[in-house]
Amino acid sequence: MRSSFFSLYSPVRIYRVFMVLLTVFLIIKDRKSFLLMKPLNPVRLKQYIYALGASFIKLAQVLATRADFFTEDYLEELKDLHDDIPKMSKSDFDAVYRRAFGDNKHFVTFLETPIASASIGQVHHAVLMDGTEVAVKLRRLNIEKVVNADIRILSFFNGLFKPLFSEYTKNSVEAVIAEFTDMIRKEVDLYTELLNLKKFIAIYPDSGIRFPTPYEKYCSSDALVMSFEHGYRFDDRKVLTRLNISIKDIMGKLIYFYTQQMLVKGFFHADPHPGNLLVTAEGELILLDFGMVKRISEYTRRSIIELIKSANERDFETYVRACKKLGIVAADAPDALLQEAAERMFDIFSDETLDAKSMQVLAFEVLNTVKTMPFKLPQEAIYIMRVSSIIEGLGTTYISNFNGIKDILPILKENLPRALGLDGRMFDQIKGEVMEIPMTYRKIRKIINSMSDDSLEIKLSRESIDYIRERSRIYYRPLAYGILTMITGFFIVFLGFEHSPFIGSIVFGAGLIKVIFTI
Repeated sequence: MRSSFFSLYSPVRIYRVFMVLLTVFLIIKDRKSFLLMKPLNPVRLKQYIYALGASFIKLAQVLATRADFFTEDYLEELKDLHDDIPKMSKSDFDAVYRRAFGDNKHFVTFLETPIASASIGQVHHAVLMDGTEVAVKLRRLNIEKVVNADIRILSFFNGLFKPLFSEYTKNSVEAVIAEFTDMIRKEVDLYTELLNLKKFIAIYPDSGIRFPTPYEKYCSSDALVMSFEHGYRFDDRKVLTRLNISIKDIMGKLIYFYTQQMLVKGFFHADPHPGNLLVTAEGELILLDFGMVKRISEYTRRSIIELIKSANERDFETYVRACKKLGIVAADAPDALLQEAAERMFDIFSDETLDAKSMQVLAFEVLNTVKTMPFKLPQEAIYIMRVSSIIEGLGTTYISNFNGIKDILPILKENLPRALGLDGRMFDQIKGEVMEIPMTYRKIRKIINSMSDDSLEIKLSRESIDYIRERSRIYYRPLAYGILTMITGFFIVFLGFEHSPFIGSIVFGAGLIKVIFTI
């Protein structure tokens, strides 16, 4: 294993990883240098990420959603990262093909030149023996070994820089890396993608979105065989305009589908970039590539609903509270300042007279005022933010000042009752609530009985636990320093050198004052 790691990681590659992570650290900390080392400029950073390949491209795509981490010039460069990389060599292709299909004759034709080539695998056009047209996704040779080596070196350097981050930033960076690690390990196994595709077909039969049909008997960890879908890329503006396809209808359908995923079912496609979205000549939407799929907890879904509702009503107090529930903002962040920043953001993005560039400039000015706030991010929220930014990017392809507040929020609000199953079934909903009354009464009685016999247990929310932990750290750290200073002074008194009693007494007294003022 050790020799395998070093065969994949040359000194040049290790240096590039170090410089990429050092740059991220310096940008987040807003520092010009560290031990005389300066960060890579945006263009150089992007070049290094491409040179490092699959894992780091995926990681950078996630980091590129973090406007609280990066400055505008870096975000502008990173947002165009795509994992289109050169196709496999002939020898690698032959090795993977043999491993996936052996000597079995499954295909009448199989085009060895891929129609798409990405970091994890590449897609080929083929025809089965019965004449069915299929797309075959083959994963790259030894990609799982490369990814595991990337994760190890990434974890090592993260451990190196971790003590230098603040508590909140450290948690955010840790969450991004943990989520990325979990996701990419699943993504390199194409059998996992097959299972994800099958679940989407089963869970969303009436979504109005079409999915490829998998041919399971030909699939494995190395290959995914599915129906070949014909359509045009979502961002092919010229063709969609010529076909007279309504972008408003397509965007509405896409946002409604993601409302279902995020708020109702909790089974979530986290990578709807233009290459994964096809539009047919009839205006039907096709979703491809099910490697990045996440589950969203019920707690998070409820918090998102509260966020959408409060955003639509411009209830900024509730909006900030929902952000804290989601874990985007720490529990002790000042509400008044955050509410003011949120209100300014909504005013900017609701202004019909501003173009996209002006909106971005003004938005970054607002972000700079709250950059020192204790922002953080739970793992399951990372890809929700990424999808939001991707969908917003799809909208700007056709509408210059398209944005989430002005264009997406009304559609979310309009579709929320339908997505939550409230339209046309209100009577059933009320009936269900009435049926729950006896159970609610029993729960109340149980709580009262528990209080009376001193057996009541209280569960704290995640944000409350984080708040208590952080406040305890803030309180006890100076207390610990004061006690440590007192102990140091005590030992200095008895060291026996000249003036040691005097110096020791001063040190002890300084520690005592620290403790008194802390308490």
